Amino acid sequence: MRVQSEATSLSWIPSEAVKGYTRTMFAAGISHYDDPPPARIDDLESLRQADRFRFANRLRVWADFEDGQAVAHGVDGGGLMGSTTVRVGPLGATFAAIGLPDLRGEAELGDGWIKVTQSAGGRTALPFPRAAATAPFARWQSPLVWTTLTVTLHADGRGEIGLSGASPFPRHWVYGPDGALTLKAGITDFKAWAAQTATPWGAEDSPVVVTAAETALERELSRLIMRGGRKPLVRELAGGQTLVRQGDRGDSLFLLLDGVVTVDVDGRTLGELGPGVVLGERAVLETGHRTATLTAVTPIRVAEATADTIDRAALEHLAAGHRREDRA
Repeated sequence: MRVQSEATSLSWIPSEAVKGYTRTMFAAGISHYDDPPPARIDDLESLRQADRFRFANRLRVWADFEDGQAVAHGVDGGGLMGSTTVRVGPLGATFAAIGLPDLRGEAELGDGWIKVTQSAGGRTALPFPRAAATAPFARWQSPLVWTTLTVTLHADGRGEIGLSGASPFPRHWVYGPDGALTLKAGITDFKAWAAQTATPWGAEDSPVVVTAAETALERELSRLIMRGGRKPLVRELAGGQTLVRQGDRGDSLFLLLDGVVTVDVDGRTLGELGPGVVLGERAVLETGHRTATLTAVTPIRVAEATADTIDRAALEHLAAGHRREDRA
């Protein structure tokens, strides 16, 4: 029996992820942020032509199984670098990023399964000053960006995709074989990225926190929160800090911009949530009190907005799907 599957990552720069001196370049229009990629990929090349991502990594794998063992397999795909448009006044120029060789080791074989891992990426189109350990203690160099994808095929017809490593910046989204957004890297860390020394091309990958993708409704609500008429308050919390406690009064909504939080109800941990989720709607709609405790697992950034930012019917629909304590 032949089994096949694929995974594609798209990497992009959200406005809230850039900090420090480099943010001035974006604010001045010299470089640009990216709109979120679509919830589904239909034509990767069209997205690249439209400058919708900084780089992509696609991994396709097929395998033939006999008596529960993989007897043949094939792999294709690889990295696809995007570009950066630079503008100074009315003038503009587009620079292509520089791809590095795709890294794909021998397939791993097990009892009834086969797994393929692929790292792809390269150097960003534009260099910027980065700290160095020796004099003159700075270097003008483009940092590396990459993702490491995995595809595991099983003799029973199942296919699993994963994101096992990635550069700390920019943001990485992973799409499944049907083209739908499936996974996200939970953290973007510009400072760590600028100082990055460990890369797959140096035989050392960076671990990555992976979370499930949010719902389509949450993506629409996040657009309204961040790009509506009233700007939200953006807050930062360190890992271990509590965003809200169960039972506290609350009349605002939270959009998790970056990082991972745990959801606890009555002392039970119901799960972890990553970037893109909208939180706090039940307190707004129901009793005016928080129904769960939200704690930062990693450093997080959240946008806090008033309830009147969002249509009430949309909040009710979101709340119906967020009753995590009922599903635990």
